[in-house]
Amino acid sequence: MHSTLVRTQNVFGFFTTVAFVVAALIAASDIVASRTPKASVVVKDVSVVMGRANYYAKKKEEFANIRFSMSADLSSLFTWNTKQVFVYVSASWPNSTSSEPSNEAVIWDTIITNPSADHLQNIGPAAMKKLKRSAKGKPIDPSRGKIELKNQKPKYQVSVPSGKIAHTNDVVLEVHYNVQPWVGVLTWTPQIEFLGWKKMKGGVSKVFSLPAVKVKKDSTKKN
Repeated sequence: MHSTLVRTQNVFGFFTTVAFVVAALIAASDIVASRTPKASVVVKDVSVVMGRANYYAKKKEEFANIRFSMSADLSSLFTWNTKQVFVYVSASWPNSTSSEPSNEAVIWDTIITNPSADHLQNIGPAAMKKLKRSAKGKPIDPSRGKIELKNQKPKYQVSVPSGKIAHTNDVVLEVHYNVQPWVGVLTWTPQIEFLGWKKMKGGVSKVFSLPAVKVKKDSTKKN
């Protein structure tokens, strides 16, 4: 006869094995679900201004502001195992030498939750109430993956360590995402197609250049 402790250990071991197998099956189910994201992004306005990186910075440096419009359909990323989707737009341009990786800076981002994860959103009570009301009775709401932005102001300005970014050429905007599941691994925008997971269709703007530093107009009136 086994002691109570041994029996407890056996039951606990069986429980953890079952839990691990179920978790593995849930994580594997994401591979079966197809992902066909698509997006388009268009640059609307570009300017370069002088400013300080923070309150204590002694020197001014150049910052690029890039306004854009974006239309994205990421609804296929939302399944019953999706916790939230992180979407961001980055500006990238080649480095001075081909041996170095290209430069990249995020200019806008957002987090889209499934209804089951709305409580994780860091928003005010009124916005939270509206969010929950919009998805009442829906465990999954793929419509949240449809994004329409018109002449969107960037959340973040673009700068470089040298402090000089004006006249930068071959800049493009690109839409990225990563999916955080309830169970499984965090997945990023795929660079190759695997089973039902397709690469992002579109999501890259036309090549553009950053202009010269914007000069403030003299507002003084002539006598």
